[in-house]
Amino acid sequence: MQPDELKAWRRAERTRLVAAREAVDAATLEHWRERIDAHLAQAFPDLARGVVAFCWPIRAEYDARHLARHLRGQGAVTAMPVVVAPRTPLAFREWHPGVRLAEGAMGIPYPADSADVVPDTVLLPMNGWDANGYRLGWGAGFFDRTLASLTRRPRVIGVTYELARMETIHPQAWDIPADFVVTERGAYGPGAGGALVLAGA
Repeated sequence: MQPDELKAWRRAERTRLVAAREAVDAATLEHWRERIDAHLAQAFPDLARGVVAFCWPIRAEYDARHLARHLRGQGAVTAMPVVVAPRTPLAFREWHPGVRLAEGAMGIPYPADSADVVPDTVLLPMNGWDANGYRLGWGAGFFDRTLASLTRRPRVIGVTYELARMETIHPQAWDIPADFVVTERGAYGPGAGGALVLAGA
């Protein structure tokens, strides 16, 4: 695809996949959230000992706040991304109940004035994903830009639903894949040939 064609295609796919996600009833989304939480806890027990960044959920995304609360109870530090300026890498600031939130782009809350931290793990929501771990995000490129800029790259775990799976997102040179993807079905990790495979499959 030419750049303009790819941009239009991704925009259409994003619209389609977000609509499909938002059409799922609340009880099913909660069930999927519980299953994703359980798969994360089982596959990545070290989350409780590190700095874990997550995104405030919008538009029926996986809600990591429940898991974050559990991890803080076990000693983890939790953080959220902050848009510092357009077309620049994100910062990550510590967040827990009591930290003041401000409203950012798309109405997404972010920690207003807490300390910057460097995450060990990023739980990254995905509007779409493919078997190589590439993500269809919101189109601004913040996470790819951020990961490319970090001296010590965190482990990136995509958190999403099976209905968001795509044959390919047609990745470009600047797209950076997640290391793992976790859905309500289970945890996908590196397999032969670089593709992600379901644990235990």
